[in-house]
Parts: sequence; structure tokens; C-alpha cells
Amino acid sequence: MKLPRYDAAAGRADPPPGGADGADGTGDGSASAAISAGTAGYRRVAFPRPAAGPLLQVSRRLLMALLVLLATVLIVYFDRGGYHDNANGSVSFLDSLYYATVTLSTTGYGDIVPYSTGARLANTFLVTPLRVIFLIILVGTTLEVLTERTREQFRLKRWRRTLRDHVVIVGYGTKGRSAAQTLIGRGIPQSRIVIVDPSPKVVQAATDEGYVAVVGDATRNDVLLRAEAQVAKEIVIAAQRDDTAVLVTLTARQLNKRAHIVASVREEENAPLLRQSGANAVITSSSAAGRLLGLSMLSPSVGVVMDDLITYGSGLDLIERPVTKAEAGQAPRDLHDLVVSVKRGHRLLDHDDPEAAPLLLTDRVIAIHRAGPAGPPLA
Repeated sequence: MKLPRYDAAAGRADPPPGGADGADGTGDGSASAAISAGTAGYRRVAFPRPAAGPLLQVSRRLLMALLVLLATVLIVYFDRGGYHDNANGSVSFLDSLYYATVTLSTTGYGDIVPYSTGARLANTFLVTPLRVIFLIILVGTTLEVLTERTREQFRLKRWRRTLRDHVVIVGYGTKGRSAAQTLIGRGIPQSRIVIVDPSPKVVQAATDEGYVAVVGDATRNDVLLRAEAQVAKEIVIAAQRDDTAVLVTLTARQLNKRAHIVASVREEENAPLLRQSGANAVITSSSAAGRLLGLSMLSPSVGVVMDDLITYGSGLDLIERPVTKAEAGQAPRDLHDLVVSVKRGHRLLDHDDPEAAPLLLTDRVIAIHRAGPAGPPLA
């Protein structure tokens, strides 16, 4: 078995021969303000957020406060003849800045005062509203910063309390993103999908798309626990590296004995190890892609049909669904959909197997179905 050397201290493995695709899973490839730059931040749960993060919002409010301060300074300076400074009688630009600062902060020492009618009217109708706006900006920003952590903790507790039988996708690269899109297309709500990836940038992209995501190394128990993998119904492991996939599978199976685990590997020879580690199904990405390439070369039309079958939502879809009451008792060939196989218990029967007819209400069929808005949801 060809597994790259794993560096436990760095939380990564040596790159495989021929390079690695950093955007394709839980490897070395590179969420919002919920993810801090420290070590603890790499194990936090990130929820979907507005496009503008808290740091950008605070920066905008600070800029607004500075503009309000500048406007006040200019108002006082242009009307400096209507003000009196108890120190020397005249008001300079620096005095205007000082007066605007202490006035907007409501300190008001009284050493510089407006004495002309124009200056007092300007203070009444211009400076006072600016003072109110300045205080609203500062108080609003302070309250938001102080309550942000409380809101996040409340949202996290509520999310953990209500999340059950969800899907955890480890690795949000090309494979993980395609898996998530397929699940959504088959009727799985986006709120029931949790993404786990070690890259903050990838997690940021996932939260921008509306997913709840956890940033961290999925080979660690605490990271999978934050994704509630212990109560997940299905776990999809789309890691970039085969050794990472094996470690994640072992960790996930240890946490959750009943979850259906589907894992992806690059090398065919590593598939048995993944099954021994607890994966219910193993997909060899390189072999599958190679077979599709060869098939497309020998018969381009067959290759197009196969690609259509595994691309959900367009043309023909290969689906698994339960047998309906109206279909029970019929032969597989009599169904509206083109039945490929019949799943009865733990056995998979061919469509022409004599045991497959008649269909039982407890059976499930793997069939080719015409894609459309009224297609059956995933059961």
C-alpha cells in the first residue's frame, strides 16, 4: 500500500508524487469573523454570514465617526470668529479640533464657548445632531462587539440542540462541493449539511454559499465533534489524500457506529484499507475517471450518457428510491422508470433476476429516471 508519510506535528502529510490539488479536500490547500487567527479558532463552527464581516462593519462605522468629527471641526473653524477661547481669546484649527472632540464626546469643559448668535445656532442645529449621530455610531458599534460572542454562543447551542441525522462532508474541494450540490439536488436541505475543512479560506467560501462549516483537521476527534459527527446520518469523506481519508474514516467510525460512511480514494489499492477502517462505500476517483475516459474514447456517445447519468438534475438521472404501493407486486420491467437493480435487504438483484419479481413494498430500486422539477426526493 502506498501511503505518504504523515506528519502528526504539522497535521499534514508529505505531498504525493506528481503534486497535489490544494483545493480538493482536507490536504494542504489553502470563515468569517467567527474564525480567529489563533489555534482555538481553527476548531470553531462558522455559520453563514452577510457579505460584510464584523471587521468591515466596524471599520465603516469608525470611518463614519471620523467624518462626523471632521464635519464638526470644519463647522467650528469656519465660524471661529463666533467662539471665544478663555486661554487667549482666539480659536485656531487645533482649538477647533479640540472643541469638536470634547463636544462630540459630551465632555464639554467650557474653556471654548460659542458667544455669537451664528455660532450658537450652528451648535444647536448642526453640532448637536452631529453629536447624537456620533454617539449612536459609537454605542451601536460597542454593543454589537460586546454581544457578538453571546449571539454566536446562543446560535451554536441552538444549532447543536436541533441538528440530528445530518450529513457531514469532510473536504470542500471539487469532490466535496459536487457531493454537496448533488445532495441538495436530491432534496437534502442545505441546513442539514455540515462542511469540515482545514483551510479557513475554503470554510469562508462554504459559509458564503450558505453552509455551516467547521475549520480544522478532521482526523481529530474534537473537530468532528464540533461538526456533530457523532449524531450524523451520513459522512462523506472527500479528502485530497488517501492517508488522510483512512485516518478520518477511523476517527469518524469510532465516534459514530451507525453512520453510513462514503469515502473517496485516489489509488485502487487503498480501497480495501478504507473498507477495513469502517467505510461502507469506497469510490476510487482516479480509476472511475480513467474508465470514463476510456469509455468516451471507444464510444463517445456512451461516455456522454454515462456523464449525464452521474450528473444530477439534467437529462437522465440514476436514482435509488423505495417501491411505491402501486408498484408493489409488479415486475421491474413493468415500472415507468427503467429499473437497473433491485435492493432487497442487504442483497442487490439484477433487474432480470427471477427473484426480483414480483417487487415487494420493502424493496428499493435503482432506476434511470428522467430529470425534472417533479423528480422524487431522496428518501
